[in-house]
Amino acid sequence: MPAWLQLGFVYCLVLGAVWTRRGPANSFFVFGAVICIALFLWLDDPSLQTLGLKLPKAATFFKILGLGVMLTVSLVFLAVLTGQFQQPSYAISWWNASQYAIWALMQQFMLQSFFYVRMESVLGSSRAVWGTALLFSVAHIPSPLLTVASFAGGVIFCEIFRRYRSIYPLGLIHAALGLTIAASYSDALLHHMRVGIGYLTFHG
Repeated sequence: MPAWLQLGFVYCLVLGAVWTRRGPANSFFVFGAVICIALFLWLDDPSLQTLGLKLPKAATFFKILGLGVMLTVSLVFLAVLTGQFQQPSYAISWWNASQYAIWALMQQFMLQSFFYVRMESVLGSSRAVWGTALLFSVAHIPSPLLTVASFAGGVIFCEIFRRYRSIYPLGLIHAALGLTIAASYSDALLHHMRVGIGYLTFHG
């Protein structure tokens, strides 16, 4: 199956998962996306380097993490500057934080190792950065903050991946940024960091 068709098919499943309530239909879309990603990767048999599953050099790793620290501080500063900064209205436990960190790494695998790699083969590496970031952003509609943040973050994530080809530091940065947003911005705006149907049906 051509890369563009793989990309479109899985993305439709992802949107289906985002826009259906928990239940049989939602499970179908979630497991369908996971199975299709695994199947397409198995059929294509890409290298670990292509997928970004190799650890970068230590200097590169800490260079990327340094950028992540600057982005995290910038998010807090922006929250204060716009008057949005406040303590979270719900508790973020270490257990929830660790689960989110794992989810952040999984998102980077899907975003980079699957979507970006296929977008790259269709559009070329530079344009794939913007195309993949757009897909990432649309998946966060209708949350206004997360839609904008995911587009900006998607461009940064994809450009770092394009240059250094490793998802591990990106997973850490993604987790740090997501938890910072949850801890710094009003839940009236974030709706517990939900997107899609979950954002619309949220009752605080």
